[in-house]
Amino acid sequence: MAWGFARSQGRPERPQQLYEQAHLGMLQTNNASSPPPPPPPPPPSASQLLRAISFRSLLTSLTPRGIKRMFRESPEELVLALAILAGLAGVSIYIVKLYFDYFMARQFTKYPKPIAKSLRRALYYTNISPDPNLARKYYKQALEQCNELQLDPFSDDVLGIRIQTAAWLEKIGNYQGAITVLDSVLRDCLKWVEWMENSVADGTVEKSGKPPAAKPLLENQRLAVPENGEEKVIENLWHKRTRLLAKAVGTSTKLGALYSDEHVLEPENSLARLTWAVETALAESKRRHKEGVKKDEGSWMSPEEIGGAMESLAQHYETKSQFHLAVPLLFQALRLCASPCHRVTIMNNLAAAFAQHPLQTPLDAIPNAPATSDAIVSPDMPTDRAGLLEAAKNWASNAYSHSKDVKGEDRTEECDEACAVALTNMGDIAALLGKKEDARKRFQ
Repeated sequence: MAWGFARSQGRPERPQQLYEQAHLGMLQTNNASSPPPPPPPPPPSASQLLRAISFRSLLTSLTPRGIKRMFRESPEELVLALAILAGLAGVSIYIVKLYFDYFMARQFTKYPKPIAKSLRRALYYTNISPDPNLARKYYKQALEQCNELQLDPFSDDVLGIRIQTAAWLEKIGNYQGAITVLDSVLRDCLKWVEWMENSVADGTVEKSGKPPAAKPLLENQRLAVPENGEEKVIENLWHKRTRLLAKAVGTSTKLGALYSDEHVLEPENSLARLTWAVETALAESKRRHKEGVKKDEGSWMSPEEIGGAMESLAQHYETKSQFHLAVPLLFQALRLCASPCHRVTIMNNLAAAFAQHPLQTPLDAIPNAPATSDAIVSPDMPTDRAGLLEAAKNWASNAYSHSKDVKGEDRTEECDEACAVALTNMGDIAALLGKKEDARKRFQ
């Protein structure tokens, strides 16, 4: 039988206290008679440090046998170490990719070294560590170096720097600055095109477009060599005209978009730029069809690019509620569009334009309207409200069915968005036709 007893807390401690006091006295006596401690060891030499940080042990640990042994001894530490190594490998790969993207990519190596260096810094302060003052400094410095090294101011390389500067200005919200830069690009391109055409007309330049002989360089001048060592091929003047005229059309289209931006709101200038772009693209296509393509002239804008300019002008007319001018442009853009998903977007825009189309479309009420299509006065165009709404319904239905037909790699997010817009348009049109149940079904 076990019994519990209450233990005293005072007396049993006395022998222990006496023992500790006696032991402490012995230690003090021993310390007083012991010799002084030895000096600390000297610091390790360089060879000892190198042996200590040798990678042999690390490589041995990374063998299959070493990994198994480490996993048996400390699995948590092994998993943590592997995770850290994977993270370091990912960071290293990213740094290497960043290096090649910003230092060894052809967008830099096609320039001479001083210009490439300035552009790398400009893009660094544009994308990596945004700093408007430093970015502006290096963009300006790059253009000044292009002038000092006598690069062709109308080459794609130099014009590309100016266009990139405009894109950067737009990115930081300086819309007027972007417009100023692009306006200067447009003027310079058109000035060169006019000079070339006049020179061919008066016989200063050969009709074949053969460039004049290059002037010999002076002793204090040197030929600028790109970082990649590529030699520049002398460009035929007709080919240069094609390139600069296409650049002018694209720049004018971009200016039209900037002028119509909510931060600028200059619709007259937007209309002028977009109209000029469409008319110039069509006029050059007509000239080539009539006269034929000259030797070394190169190809003109693709149908998709011309259709894109028409679509931009149509969108401008839609913002001004001039749907009778937007419809023919959208028809042309749809005919020239090759992207299945974007065709659905244009169909939706046609449905919206027909639903809001005025009953009368006096062409002379809109000054300087571009004659891009005969659809404005076509007898097949509906003239009453019921016919216009029926056309809008058909285009919305076509947009919905086509968005469902696009499969595989051709299907993008634009198709999904266009499908939803088509259903919304079908519901709105059904409501306008008085079909409330159909409209409710579409919206659901």
